[in-house]
Amino acid sequence: MTKAERAKTLFMEGYNCAQAVFGAFCEDYGIDFETGMKMSSSMGGGMGRLREVCGAVSAMFLIDGLAEGYHDPHAQAEKTEHYRRIQGLAEAFRQENGSIICRELLGGNAGKDTHVPEPRTAEYYKKRSCPELVYHAAEILEEHLKRLG
Repeated sequence: MTKAERAKTLFMEGYNCAQAVFGAFCEDYGIDFETGMKMSSSMGGGMGRLREVCGAVSAMFLIDGLAEGYHDPHAQAEKTEHYRRIQGLAEAFRQENGSIICRELLGGNAGKDTHVPEPRTAEYYKKRSCPELVYHAAEILEEHLKRLG
């Protein structure tokens, strides 16, 4: 199973978009699954259902940080390179999906959503492109990480 398939499976099991992408990769970077789910839980629904940056995109950024982030606050070159990579991941997702903003991806919701998650019903999946967005984010990230070697 590819990481993208694993991410989509996790989403379909009920994990939010960020958890699904993060969960597909976290154990590769020494983070146990339960901790990974807790770490990424706040980012679902575009940051706590605020419908801002898509949680799947946020999870891509977190995993890239684990893979090749910097830790020295004075390492200007490393910080610059890291931000270049993050912007590249965002652009790859934007090119494939039209936006990195949750509300735009879900059809233009004007603002934040209620804090109460919707039940995962057949109707939910008919109106949400989230399973495919999660798949695309994990696929982009997987290809990016393969290029790193």
